[in-house]
Amino acid sequence: MRDLRHWTPRYLLNRSIEKIYRTSNPDLPWLTQQANSILATWLLPKDRGLEFGSGRSTVWFCQKVASLFSIEHNPAWYEIVSKKLQTLNLTNIDYRLVQKHEMGIAKPSYVETAEILEDESLDFVLVDGIYRDECAHLAIRKLRSGGLLIIDNVNHYLPSRSISPNSIPLGNAPASPLWEIAYNTLKNWRFIWTSNGVSDTALFFKPCGQF
Repeated sequence: MRDLRHWTPRYLLNRSIEKIYRTSNPDLPWLTQQANSILATWLLPKDRGLEFGSGRSTVWFCQKVASLFSIEHNPAWYEIVSKKLQTLNLTNIDYRLVQKHEMGIAKPSYVETAEILEDESLDFVLVDGIYRDECAHLAIRKLRSGGLLIIDNVNHYLPSRSISPNSIPLGNAPASPLWEIAYNTLKNWRFIWTSNGVSDTALFFKPCGQF
């Protein structure tokens, strides 16, 4: 049976506000409003980025940065985003379709595809697809010093004080052993944790001199 305990008046209000924001801003990434505002001012035209999981963010990033490497696992969604990129004549992207493997694969091709990118070469990485613990773990290595790691729905994976549904409370363990490893690194980074009461997006800034 579906758990409806989070459907409180406060949650319903937050959900309504979030829906209005999505509808009013159809071209913005499917992240929190605060995260989008930060990214709009933080990204530079010379930046190089990677995203696991494509969508609105793919087009938006391509319009703002020098180059984007994007990995998508869903063939139907890949076609939709590809057509959008073609319509807008956005060519500063290497867009890869890597379909989901059966469970039990230790290191899926979806994640390994990004190994073509040099370590410490990226200005930002968005983790918003499948195998998020694997992706976050790899992203730490691919980011340059001062680079930005963006994790969407982060409250599902790392402990926090978030009031969004399905959040992991402070004091509890992260969602998987790999998330535990990532958390032990990320807790020493400067970060901004954003929430709209429905979902959370966190932005972690890689310290200078860390590899």
